[in-house]
Amino acid sequence: MLLSLALVTAPCAYAEPPGLALAGVYEEGVDLEGYWVSEKLDGVRAYWDGERFWSRGGNEYPAPEWFTEGFPDMPMDGELWMGRGRFAELSGAVRRLQPVDTSWRQIRFMVFDLPGVGRPFSERIQAMESVLVPSPSPFLAMVAQEVATDHDQLMAALDEVIAGGGEGLMLRRGSSLHSAGRSGDLLKVKRYQDAEAVVVAHLPGSGKYRGMLGAIQVERDDGRRFRIGTGFSDDQRRNPPPVGASITYKHYGYTSTGLPRFASFMRVRNDEPAQP
Repeated sequence: MLLSLALVTAPCAYAEPPGLALAGVYEEGVDLEGYWVSEKLDGVRAYWDGERFWSRGGNEYPAPEWFTEGFPDMPMDGELWMGRGRFAELSGAVRRLQPVDTSWRQIRFMVFDLPGVGRPFSERIQAMESVLVPSPSPFLAMVAQEVATDHDQLMAALDEVIAGGGEGLMLRRGSSLHSAGRSGDLLKVKRYQDAEAVVVAHLPGSGKYRGMLGAIQVERDDGRRFRIGTGFSDDQRRNPPPVGASITYKHYGYTSTGLPRFASFMRVRNDEPAQP
């Protein structure tokens, strides 16, 4: 019988953040021969070291013990996921210091790589299938991988995912070994680009938004600042992302001055676990 509330020790920090592969951006003209394609899940990136989940920043996600029962004792890279369009709910659940069973029963760990298997990705897919199909746990699954063909079919698959409420696609070079950092071996495919920035100021609204948020001013890693005034719900305009928060925004390329074109707010990027 599952415990209604799992007892967990206080979350801790990794010696250093796990070395994760980071995605570049797909552009038409990339030779797709040898690539694999999968759905880009709107989940929380997590690294399973064989015993615990770690965030991109090296902090522990304190999952209930029953959730990870049966998980392989090998490194797995993937996404904690509730389903399409449920990122905010998911983020709130996995960041809690004390996990709530009713929330975690709706989560699955969707695996897209085995970092510890020192073979090309095409062979790591076979390794994932041998370990995860069938899955040793109802809370663990492998992200489906298919051979990429050409740009037109890739865009058709992208439109199908978007129509179903998904975010986009991922491409992975089949001959690539696992490596940390950003490279052309891993590419995200979207109808728009996305990036992160930090909120530095709130700008007041006018007209129908009088007394509410009009726009936020944000700062990129390179120190450049710009405004984002679209993409907010009325509730978010009444309760805007706080100054200092990291947010994800979407845009459609860059202006001649290097700033994002038609930047629009997507979400607060609050996927690091809460700290005691």
